[in-house]
Amino acid sequence: MKKRATTTKEFFKGVKPIAYEGPDSRNPLSFKHYNPDELVEGKPMKEHLRFSVVYWHTMRGVGADMFGMNQAWLRPWEKGGNEMEVALRRVGVMFEFCQKLGAPFYAFHDRDVAPEGRTLAESNRNLDKVVKELKKRQRDTGIGLLWGTACLFANPRFTHGAATSPNAEVFAYAAGQVKKCLEVTHELDGEGYVFWGGREGYSTLLNTDMKRDLDHLAAFLHMAVDYKKKIGFKGQFYIEPKPKEPTKHQYDSDAAACLNFLRQYRLLGDLKLNLETNHATLAGHTMQHELEVAGAAGALGSIDANTGDLLLGWDTDQFPTDIYLTTQIMLTLLKYGGLTTGGTNFDAKCRRESFEPVDLFHAHIGGMDAFARGLKIAAAIRADGRLEAFVKDRYRSWDDGLGRDIEKGKVGFKELEAFALKLGEVRSNESGRQEYLENLINEFI
Repeated sequence: MKKRATTTKEFFKGVKPIAYEGPDSRNPLSFKHYNPDELVEGKPMKEHLRFSVVYWHTMRGVGADMFGMNQAWLRPWEKGGNEMEVALRRVGVMFEFCQKLGAPFYAFHDRDVAPEGRTLAESNRNLDKVVKELKKRQRDTGIGLLWGTACLFANPRFTHGAATSPNAEVFAYAAGQVKKCLEVTHELDGEGYVFWGGREGYSTLLNTDMKRDLDHLAAFLHMAVDYKKKIGFKGQFYIEPKPKEPTKHQYDSDAAACLNFLRQYRLLGDLKLNLETNHATLAGHTMQHELEVAGAAGALGSIDANTGDLLLGWDTDQFPTDIYLTTQIMLTLLKYGGLTTGGTNFDAKCRRESFEPVDLFHAHIGGMDAFARGLKIAAAIRADGRLEAFVKDRYRSWDDGLGRDIEKGKVGFKELEAFALKLGEVRSNESGRQEYLENLINEFI
């Protein structure tokens, strides 16, 4: 990654660029496992993982929760100046953080980087001013935009949704906002664009026409695809599934629901999925399950790296530190050829009690090391071969004879009935060996 020195004020004083020092290091501001140039399955770690820092939690978060909406975190760069002056200052802070962390990408909502104005035109002018500075910083540092997205959920105008609002004027406003965000993402050479329907859903079906909502959402996305082609934007489009919160039910509830929607409305060729661990668990799934669903459909695009607290039950967006979790994620990603688009985006935030700026480094370092360990463990499991061989052997009856004929569509119920009548009793008499396989994984962790 190309880096050129900048002359802006330093906000993370005392923090040097985070270096790989190995597992024996006791330096908390060092990587123990993430060695960006280390080859894993013939490719550097940094290319496998493609880490990204988010603007919303890292730069705009204040440590609020539902019982404490006031700012709890110390953020000295927020002090002094009007909204635009602070927004422009944040750009330097963000790029200083990414440079020192060694993160090659960042991601944003439009309203994260620039203040919302009284009108859409004013908001667009504010965004243009900040994008000019973002573009300069990208050029100077080599740090790129992983993806952009529009905030279609925070402003009260989107209380009843954006693309699924019962008010056509709100739909039009949302379309204008996404149009602008697509333009600036394209201008910043963003590698993708995410549609996250924060309020695209319902709280009660008593006031909801679901079919009309879904038709409107599909029309909105088709307009976006058309405009993407018109402006020549080559980045990947993504949908990010989430089942609930803030709505009772969101239409993009999980990977399967999103895929069904995309197929139904002829959008599957235009959008892939951006999957998040905490959203998967809110839907009652594991992250590996969601990755497998998307991978099997050829729609695995990018991931948001975080985790939730299963004892709490809401979207806590904690940094991932569970090595079993990251190993499972990387096993599936490697199985499907790795991240051919997108990256590992830390949609995660420090706890309210971790309020000093240096805690941002501790959090990201821990997440990056956890994913590096998961990557190396997954590669070792694949090289060992026993897990893959077990699964292959378990399905061996489908590799020839009857099983192969079924998969190739050469037989139907009539032929299968005739075959079954000759069999007598059929019993699956081989163990699934779950405990053996769990022990096998533990050998590597």
